[in-house]
Amino acid sequence: MRPALKPGLETVWRNRDTVQIGIDPRRAIALTGMRGAAGLLRLLDGSRDRHQVLAAAGDLGMDAIAADRVLTLLAAAGALDDCPAGGHGALSAGMRARLAPELAATSLAHRDADGGARTLARRQAACVRVHGASRPGLWIAGMLTAAGIGLVISTGPTAPGASAAGAGAAEADPDRRSAGGAGARPGGRASRRGPRPPAGADRAVQRARAPRAQSRRAGLVILADSHRREFPAELTQKLVPHLAVSASEAIGVVGPLVLPGQSACLRCLDLTRAERDPAWPLILAQLSAQAGADPPGCDTVLATTVAAQAVAQALAFIDEDGQAPAVTNGTLELVLPGWQWRRRTWQPHPRCGCRHRA
Repeated sequence: MRPALKPGLETVWRNRDTVQIGIDPRRAIALTGMRGAAGLLRLLDGSRDRHQVLAAAGDLGMDAIAADRVLTLLAAAGALDDCPAGGHGALSAGMRARLAPELAATSLAHRDADGGARTLARRQAACVRVHGASRPGLWIAGMLTAAGIGLVISTGPTAPGASAAGAGAAEADPDRRSAGGAGARPGGRASRRGPRPPAGADRAVQRARAPRAQSRRAGLVILADSHRREFPAELTQKLVPHLAVSASEAIGVVGPLVLPGQSACLRCLDLTRAERDPAWPLILAQLSAQAGADPPGCDTVLATTVAAQAVAQALAFIDEDGQAPAVTNGTLELVLPGWQWRRRTWQPHPRCGCRHRA
């Protein structure tokens, strides 16, 4: 095991005897009696195992017992990563450098002591399909790839105002086409009206076209605006978790995350709405028949904000083995110009029967 100070935490000295690791009080720890121990902190870079660190500290004139005590305190406070050599598997140096911010953030957020290795392994093994090339959909695909998701597949029709790169290339039913024929091109040549997707989005398309994508089952499907109303029911029957995302009329909605047989599905939401508004089934039928020719009322900031929230919930689902409580039986909703997320709770509807179908 090779102890290293958690990346992302700055080391500063409060006085000659007290070192502080981390700046914000919600993350920071302080150790006193550390005069002359700056050399020990410099040894904690992950290049030595614990015995080598203690031996090197002795060469610097530090007492071995005191040095061991410092390591114990740092580990107990959550300021140390104790990663095995090669903990990031077969990742290239370039990939590790690109994902370093992701690893640092997740290691701090989850208080993992493995430098983010567990989280990275989950993300690299994950396959996520983003259905619908709306503005948020394009950003979602790029962000997921940048966050280290192993395989991101973009499918579905292009929505108005999105990148023109995928226009005319998509088919409404993604189940009848291979992943290698993904029509939405996150990271392609963006139209002048649409935002340019983030760095890494091109890799999402390249991976979607790889032969292995054709037989890979998605562990999560993100429905980004353009899904058919019957498609979520198909996903529920196939026990595929799916997350609904929409942004129109200057309102962004992320959720619900549908865990088939366990949580409220999209039909549960429709049935609940129909009880509150008897005209909702008629409205829903008209929406299903319309192609959405008008601009969706989703500007660049709203699109990126909704996409970021959707990716955060998708990563929570992947990182925590299916746990994303904020959008399970609930939606996160953002209404402009307030820019404040609020959660709405939705329960499984007794007349839906989605649990029995699943």
